[in-house]
Amino acid sequence: MNAIETHSLSRRYGRTEAVHDLTLTIPTGSIFALLGPNGAGKTTTIKVLMNLLAPTSGEARILGTDSRRLRESDRARIGYVSENQQLPLWMTVRQLLDYCRPFYPTWDRDLEKKLLNKFSLPPDRKLKHLSRGMLMKASLLSSLAYRPKLLVLDEPFSGLDPLVRDEFIHGVLETSAAGEWTVLISSHDIAEIEQLADHVAILDAGRLKLSEPTESLQARFRRIELTLHSVPESANVPVGLPPPGAPASGRLPSSASPTRDLSISAASHEFPQTWLAFERTGTLARFIETRFDPAATESACRTHFPDAQVTAHPMTLREIFVVLARASRPAATAA
Repeated sequence: MNAIETHSLSRRYGRTEAVHDLTLTIPTGSIFALLGPNGAGKTTTIKVLMNLLAPTSGEARILGTDSRRLRESDRARIGYVSENQQLPLWMTVRQLLDYCRPFYPTWDRDLEKKLLNKFSLPPDRKLKHLSRGMLMKASLLSSLAYRPKLLVLDEPFSGLDPLVRDEFIHGVLETSAAGEWTVLISSHDIAEIEQLADHVAILDAGRLKLSEPTESLQARFRRIELTLHSVPESANVPVGLPPPGAPASGRLPSSASPTRDLSISAASHEFPQTWLAFERTGTLARFIETRFDPAATESACRTHFPDAQVTAHPMTLREIFVVLARASRPAATAA
């Protein structure tokens, strides 16, 4: 059984569709990152999963149960931490834990003490006197201590300093590694996610762009550099074709430099459709290969540039995200 499954899930706010026809599978035991820019639909998706919002259409199943029918016993297996979570600020840290403990039969007092020490949380300090980072750690502790089967983190790094982020990440990693937990984390902070996630999904304007294991995603993306010993006539393309990241049919935005020799539309030059963001400056050409295979990629390069020296560079998750985000944007219209 998967931890989470959605089928054609949609959510509208009036005429605005925040989530569109989302079909997604989150494997049990995974650390799954839901990525996207602000406004992509990440928080709306999570609120629907947690039954804080009803779907307009479609369905979601959480630990095998329809999200609209989650019972108290189901919620006792789910931990939820949100950047805007409301906590009883008049309580101390100890009072918060004392209050939460009876609701969860699986509460682990030893784990509670371990995390209290690890997060350096002062038990007798009132929540209203804690920093934002300390409040997030208190919220995380109260969600980890009962060892949930599913931990949902909605933009947990927002506004946290680097040290607190690091403690937060290691707290999640160490605790989830001890059992068959599933972690769903939404964020636009790609650099932090790279340390955590073994699966990635990208949302843009409420639509799912991809979903796959992080390892396979990074294995199939490469930044390719071609050192051209001679420049073929077919590569001498006038200014006005797509800039890096634009769709093949796009136009050069008016803000782009007119002196740069930007190339080359995959459609108009019969380059492989797996090549994105092709550009050339003099004898140096670059593009992003989205289906990298060492032999096949080199063969394709030599088909178009027989004398080129081909170099492939691995890409970070952030670099891949930026390339895909740019490629999905509508082309700029002419002035």
